[in-house]
Formats: sequence, C-alpha cells, structure tokens
Amino acid sequence: MNYSFRKLFLAVAIFACASTASAQLPNEKFGKPSNLEWDFKGWGDAINADALILCKTMKVTYELSDQIFNNNRSESELSYANIDDFGKNTIDDSNILVKYEFRLRTKILKPEGAKHANIDITYFSADNKKIADEVSDLTIKVFTKNEKGKVEKKNIKTNAFVKERVDENYVVMHVEVPDVEAGSIIEYQYNITSPRPHYLYDWVFQEGIPTVHTKCDIDIPAFLKFNMNVPINKLIKSNVEAGRLAYDTNRPDLKRGKTCITNHYKIVGDYIRPEDEEVANFTSLINMPNVTLPAFIPKGSTHLKVK
Repeated sequence: MNYSFRKLFLAVAIFACASTASAQLPNEKFGKPSNLEWDFKGWGDAINADALILCKTMKVTYELSDQIFNNNRSESELSYANIDDFGKNTIDDSNILVKYEFRLRTKILKPEGAKHANIDITYFSADNKKIADEVSDLTIKVFTKNEKGKVEKKNIKTNAFVKERVDENYVVMHVEVPDVEAGSIIEYQYNITSPRPHYLYDWVFQEGIPTVHTKCDIDIPAFLKFNMNVPINKLIKSNVEAGRLAYDTNRPDLKRGKTCITNHYKIVGDYIRPEDEEVANFTSLINMPNVTLPAFIPKGSTHLKVK
C-alpha cells in the first residue's frame, strides 16, 4: 500500500467513524445514554457551558372516547368512509383528553452545573380546583461512570418535591435531584393528562444552557383548528402532514370506523444556544373549534405561520 493510498484510506476511515458517531446524536431513545453522549462536550462556544441538554421532546396526542353525535343521518348511512370523516360530527369536549409525554436528558459538565439537574414542571391547575391537568409517571434516572469506566444507574425517588402556585391557573412542581456530579447524565420522563382540548402547552426551544436536540410531535384532530406560531429559523425544521388517530366508542353503530383525520406537526430544533436570540418559542392559539374542514397542509413551504 503506497503512501498516498494509505492517506486516502485513513481519511475515509476517519470520515466513516465520524459519520457513525454523529449518527448517535441526537439520541431520542431514553433509558441508556449512547457512547457519544458520554464523550460529547459541546460544540463551538457551547464547550464552555456548565451543562448541556442532550435531548428534550414533547409528544402530544388526543384521546377521544364515545363523543360522536349525528342526529341528521340514519344508521345505514354510517359507512366506514363517512364515519372516518370525524370532523363532520359534533364533538362533546367533556370526552376529549390531551395526552402529553415529556422526555429530557441533561449532561452535567462542571461541578457548578449540578443545579441544572433539577427540573420545574409547570402545569395547569385552576385555583377553584374544578379543572386541573394531572402529572403522572414521573421517572428520574441518574447515570454516572465509576473509576473503572462502568456506567452506574440510580433511580431517584420522586415523592420529594415542592409545589408552588404561580398564579390562579398554574402550579410549578420543583424537583431537586441529589447526588449529581460533573459527568453525570440525568433523564426525566413524565406525562400530563389534560381535559382542555382547546389549549396546548407552549414549547421552549432555548434554555439557560445549550440544547443539542429538541422536538415537538403533535397530533391534533382536524376538527380542532389551531394557529401555530413556529419560528422560521435555520435552527428549526417544521413539517405538518395529514394523519389518523384511533378513538373508542360504545355505540354499536360506530364499531366499524374508529379513526379520525388529524394534523400531525413535527417541529425540531438542533444545536441551539442560549444566545441564539432569534430562536423563539413554539406557541399555539385555538382558532376554530369543531370545524368541518379537512386537515390543513400548507403549500410551497413546510413552515407553519400565524394567520
């Protein structure tokens, strides 16, 4: 093997290794940090940070149950085709739940960054107690490497937290994670169930520390029309497409068709730093509830814009 060929072979091998490593970031699979996440120290100016958010995701789906009412059509007219056109029926909001799945993985780079292992969970809870979202399935894991380089996992008890009411509508659950040190990786998982189908939680792309990967995955029944405010920025990629959502019903005449059309939004941000001021939050505002229009898909652009 001559010298030039060896240089070329070495360059290709290095490129292949780099490509394989980069394929591990972002890593949306929770439960086991990847090898690259253990070695990753940041990018650009972010290498000076105290901590990094490796991955932060929010998945939103609607749970529909026994809420189709249509008195203008006979039972024989309820074929699979028109049952599936869910948006042409009247909706009972009391039987619609919004399901949120939140996931967060943070890496501590310096001892002073241990504070970033703590988390604040904000959720809706009206002061009159009549309407409230429910936080459930909170799981916290701390991963560390011992002196021999072996990964050790510790499950943190989640019954020690403090609730703080910030206004008449919202409560913050403060969760403090002990035994965190430089090099630790912390994973959070929790769910929120909301009885408010006309409201969606905002999504913050920027944090006080650099964020490697953040994603919203939102599947909304087409009969609920939201104005989506998604930042149009090189760091943010967004897409919306028509999807389908299964639902349950106790009506025997509707057993054959148990799906509805949805607007499926995916919004992803990569390598965002706190100083990236042009990157805004994702927000939504209900526009026309219970409409009969089909799923809306923008033409000529995958970016979602406020009307």
